Amino acid sequence: MSTLLVETRRARPTDAAQIAEIHDSAWRVAYRGLIPGAELEKMIQRRGPLWWETALKRGSRVLVLTLGDAVAGYANVGRNRARGLPYEGEIYELYLRPEYQGLGFGRRLFNDARKELASAGFEGLAVWALAANEPALGFYRALGGMGVARSTETFGERTLEKLAFGWNG
Repeated sequence: MSTLLVETRRARPTDAAQIAEIHDSAWRVAYRGLIPGAELEKMIQRRGPLWWETALKRGSRVLVLTLGDAVAGYANVGRNRARGLPYEGEIYELYLRPEYQGLGFGRRLFNDARKELASAGFEGLAVWALAANEPALGFYRALGGMGVARSTETFGERTLEKLAFGWNG
């Protein structure tokens, strides 16, 4: 019987292609039918391997969850962009390859992202999710997130509601 080492670590520029693949596949599963097709495609195409490599070289704080040598998911974290919320940190994105969803890896990546934010001195954290993305809402609620704000975002001609979840400490 073989076992794979599962770990979370800071992403390296050499991870860019795998992160781009995860972004592509996870966004297609999560947002198809929610975000208009042409807008979704534009958003996915903008975030290819070169975009991720550049972001990582410029110091973006991205964690990857690895299974052996394969990157199974990523979390992009940093300072909360919504200054009106009482949380210093934010998880901007947390995505897994679709085949790894629902297996507990998302919870592990979330907890490691939360530790990363705390170690950087950020107290509390916020996460935004589209209100129509029921799997994401269920995931953040199951992790103890409290609904703390509502907003909207426009994708082409469609305006969608989004919800913020917050965690203290």
